Amino acid sequence: MVRKALALVMSATIVMSGCNSALTAIPGPPTPPAATPTTASAAIKHVVVIFDENISFDHYFGTYPNAANTDGQSFTAATGTPIPDNYISNPSLLTANPNLNPANSIITSGTVISSPSNPFRLSADQAGTGDQDHSYTPEQAAFDNGKMDLFPLSVGTPDGQPLQTQTNAPSLANTQSLTMAYYDGNTVTALWNYAQQYAMNDHSFGSTFGASTQGAINLVSGQTNGVASFSAGAASGTVDDGQGGTTLTNDEDPTGDVCSSASANVQMNAPKGKNINIGDLLNTGVNGTPVTWGFFEGGFDLSITNTSNGITTTGCNRSTGAVNIPGHPLKADYIPHHEPFQYYASTANPMHNRPTAAIGTTDAANHQYDTLDFNTALAAGNLPSVSFLKAPGYQDGHAGYSDPLDEQTWLVNEINAIEASSFWPNTAIIIAYDDSDGWYDHVSDLVNGSATAQDVLNGPGSNLCISATAAAAALPGPNSNGKPVAGRCGHGPRLPLLVLSPWAKKNYIDTTPTDQASITHFIEDVFLGGARIGNGSFDTGAGTINAMFDFSNGATPPNPTPLYLSPTTGKVCSPATAACK
Repeated sequence: MVRKALALVMSATIVMSGCNSALTAIPGPPTPPAATPTTASAAIKHVVVIFDENISFDHYFGTYPNAANTDGQSFTAATGTPIPDNYISNPSLLTANPNLNPANSIITSGTVISSPSNPFRLSADQAGTGDQDHSYTPEQAAFDNGKMDLFPLSVGTPDGQPLQTQTNAPSLANTQSLTMAYYDGNTVTALWNYAQQYAMNDHSFGSTFGASTQGAINLVSGQTNGVASFSAGAASGTVDDGQGGTTLTNDEDPTGDVCSSASANVQMNAPKGKNINIGDLLNTGVNGTPVTWGFFEGGFDLSITNTSNGITTTGCNRSTGAVNIPGHPLKADYIPHHEPFQYYASTANPMHNRPTAAIGTTDAANHQYDTLDFNTALAAGNLPSVSFLKAPGYQDGHAGYSDPLDEQTWLVNEINAIEASSFWPNTAIIIAYDDSDGWYDHVSDLVNGSATAQDVLNGPGSNLCISATAAAAALPGPNSNGKPVAGRCGHGPRLPLLVLSPWAKKNYIDTTPTDQASITHFIEDVFLGGARIGNGSFDTGAGTINAMFDFSNGATPPNPTPLYLSPTTGKVCSPATAACK
C-alpha cells in the first residue's frame, strides 16, 4: 500500500507555487436550507454516534434489499421496501461494471495480480478478508476523474488469509480485484434489519478522501487542515496546504497519547480564542451551561487485563482476537489514530486518566473514556447528552483484523442495551463509518477542490482534485485568513449511514447528500442552537440528516417499538429470550 501511494506521488510533476491558482475560491454548491432544530431539540435528548471502520456503502448494501439466501442467516425484506442507489437499482453494475476497464489487468510472470472485474458476492463464511488500500492518493486514483473504473488497479489488495483456498471464495479474491467484493443480508443481517425498521441514507460520504484518521477528525471537527506540529515520521502523512500551513492526509497517531507511535505523530491546532471541534462547543454549551458528552473507545482504560487466545495483555497492549478470523493475531483494543479528540490539546486525555466525576462531565478524564465506562454509566442510569462509541479493534469492522460478524456482535449488544434503557424514547443512534477501506462503491460527489502533490483525482500527473463536471470550491483552513487550503479533496467514498430512533422514519431511504460533518451539524442543531465550528469546517455546509426523522407529531414518536436483534445472528428476537443475549 505504501509503495503504491509513493509511486502515485512520485509520478506527479508539480510546482506548488504554480498550483495555488487552482485553489482560488469559486462558487460551490448552494448552502443547504437551514435546519429546523426546534422540533429535533424538543424530541431528542441523547445522541449516540456509533462510529465503525472501513466500509463502503456498496460493500454492505450493494444488493439491498435482495439477499441470495444461500448461506448464513436468511433475510427477506418487507413488502414495499425502497431500493437505494445500488446494484439492484443499477443492474448493469453487476454485469458491465466500469471496472472491467482493461487497465485493471496486471499479470506478472504468469500470475494474475489484478483483473478487470464486476462486483462479486462473499458468503458468511468468507467474513474475514484482507485489508484494502484506503489512502488519500490511491482512492482518488481509483475514482479516475469520476469514472469509478480503476479500483482493482489503484486500491485493490489480494486477500491475505487467503479466502480462495480456505473457503472456496471466487478466485478473484486472491487478486487485487478483492476490492470489488460485497456482502448481503445473509452476513450483515443486523444492519439490513436495522434499515428495515429505521432510516438509512444512500448518499452519505466521507468528508474527504483518506483513511481512518481523516474520517475520525472530520466527524468531530469537519477540518483536517490546521496541523500544529508533526514528527519526522509523520511527514508523508501531511501535505503543504498552499497557504503556509499543513493538512493531515494519512493515519498518524495523536501527539502525546501514551499509546501513540513515538516516531509518527501529529497535533492539530486551534486558532486562538476559537473552537475547533464539537467537544469544545459542547463544553461551552448554551448560555454558559455545558452539554454532557464523551468519546468512548475500546481499550482506553489501561488498567484492565485481557486474556484472549491464551495470551494475557494489559495497558496499551491490551488485545483481543477476532472470533471469526481463526488463527489471526491479536489486535490491540485501543487504536490511537481512531481517537480524534486526542489530537487537540483542549479535549485530549493523553495519559488515559480515569474519570473522577460523573461520566460526561469535565474532570481528569476530559471526556475521554473506555467503552466499558459507557456500558457501566448506562446501566447506572447515566447517559450523556452526546456519546461517541468506538468498538475495541477486533469488533470495529476493519478488514484484516476484524470482520462483519464480530462487528455485528458488538453493534447489536450496544444497541440492545440502549433500546432497553429508560433513555430510548428520546434517543437517536447514528451508525456511521470512518472510511471505505478502499472497497468499491460506484457513487461520487465532489464538493471541495484541492491541488497538491498528493491529489490525482483528474489522472496521474494532474495533481488536482477539481471535478470535470462541476466546479468545486476549496474551503479555508482554521488559520488561513479565509483563503482556500489544499489537501482536503472531497467528498470521498460513499459510506453507510443509518439512524435508529423512535423518531426515525420506518423503512426509509434518504437521498440527501451528507457527509461525516452532517453528524456534527445535527448535534449542533439539537444541543447548541445551531452554533457552528466554522473556520472552514465542513459542518457549515453539510447536508442535514433531518429528513431521516419525523417530528411532525411532537407528542408521539412514529416508530416507538424497539427492534431487538440477536448479536450472533442479527435476526429479530425478544429481549427476554436467550437468543437476544
